[in-house]
Amino acid sequence: MLLGVSLCHMCNDMVQSLLPAIYPVLKSALSLSFTQLGLLTLTYQLTASLLQPMVGTYTDKHPSPNALPLGMFSTLCGLVLLAFAGSFPLLLLAAGLVGTGSSILHPEASRVARAASGGRHGFAQSLFQVGGNAGAALGPLIATLVLLAHGQRSLILVAPVLLPVIYLLYKIGRWPGSHQRSKPRTATDATAKERRAPAHVGLAITILVALIFSKYFYLASLSSYYTFYLMTKFHTSLKDAQFHLFLFLAAAAVGTVVGGPVGDRIGRKPVIWISILGVLPFTLILPFANMFWTTILTVIIGLILASAFSAIVVFAQELLPGRIGMISGLFFGLAFGMGGLGAAILGLIADHMGIIFVYRACAFLPAIGLLTAFLPNLPAKGRVPAPSANPVPAD
Repeated sequence: MLLGVSLCHMCNDMVQSLLPAIYPVLKSALSLSFTQLGLLTLTYQLTASLLQPMVGTYTDKHPSPNALPLGMFSTLCGLVLLAFAGSFPLLLLAAGLVGTGSSILHPEASRVARAASGGRHGFAQSLFQVGGNAGAALGPLIATLVLLAHGQRSLILVAPVLLPVIYLLYKIGRWPGSHQRSKPRTATDATAKERRAPAHVGLAITILVALIFSKYFYLASLSSYYTFYLMTKFHTSLKDAQFHLFLFLAAAAVGTVVGGPVGDRIGRKPVIWISILGVLPFTLILPFANMFWTTILTVIIGLILASAFSAIVVFAQELLPGRIGMISGLFFGLAFGMGGLGAAILGLIADHMGIIFVYRACAFLPAIGLLTAFLPNLPAKGRVPAPSANPVPAD
C-alpha cells in the first residue's frame, strides 16, 4: 500500500511540475508576463489549498473509496486541456483541474499511508511524500528531454501514463485499512489530550502554519523561477537551467526520505529545528554565489528544507489524533496555497524589481524557524508513555 500510494503521488506531482517546467514555452508562445505565470501557479495551488481541508474533513466522517481515482481523473483532464489550451483563460482552467485532482488525492492517499504505517508514521509519511518529490523532479527532466523540443502539444504524450494509475487508485481505495478512522479514545490518547490543552494545541498549529509559510514561500522562488534566475544571472541555456532545477528537486526528494524516519527516532521538533532554521546560512549566501556554488547551495537547501514537511504533518496529526484527513488536507492545502501565493507575489516583484532581487529578499524567510522554540515537546514517536504497571505509592 505504501509503495502504491507513493507511486500514484509521484505521477500526480509529475503532472503538477510539468506546468512550471514549460513556463518558458508558454511565455514565448502566448506572450505571457511573469505576473501571469505566477497567476497560473496560484490557480492550481490555491485550488488545492482551498479544497484539501474540506475533502479531508468530509472523508474523516464519510469515507469514499472512489475519491482517489476521481482525483487522478481530474488531473488527467487538466493535463489534456493544458496540452491544447490556446489562451490564458484556458490555461487557468487546466491549472484549476490539476489543482482539484491534487486536493482529492493528497488527504486520501495520506490516510492510506498512515493506515499502512505499522506505527512508523514518520517513515510512512516520508515514503508517501518522496513519491511526490520524485514526481516533481521528473517534471522538469521530461520537459527538458521531450516537451521543450516539441512544444506544448507534446504534453499529451504523458496522458497514457495516468490511465493505469487511475486503476491502481481504484484498487487502493477499496483496501479496508484506508477507511479506518483513527479514534482518539485509547488511554494513551486520553492522556495526551489531558497534557495538551486546546489553547496549546491552537498555538502549536499556528506555529506549524507559519513554518509551512516559510518553507513553501521560499520553495516557490526556486521551483517557479530558478530557471529564469540562472538564465538572467549566469546566461545559461534553457536546457542547462532545467537540468539544474532537476538537481534541486531531486535533492528535495532525498531530503524528504530522511526527515520522517529521523523524526521517528529523535522526535519531530529537532527535525523541524534543523530543516527550517538550519537552512538560513545557505539561503543568505545563495544570492551572492557564482554558478558553481549556486548549484551546490541549492542542492544543500533542497536536502535540508525538504525534510521538514513530513515532521510537521506527523507532529500536527499527533496533536489532533483522530483527525487524520482534516490535518493532512489542511497542511497539504497550506503547502499548495503558500506556494501558489508565493509564486504570484514573487512573480509580481520580479516584473518590477528583477528576478535577482527576489532571491535576495527571500533569503531571510527561514529565520521564521525560530518559532519552533514555542512548540510543545513530544516524545520521539509522538506517543505519551503509558503509566507504569507498578506505580510507586505516594508517601
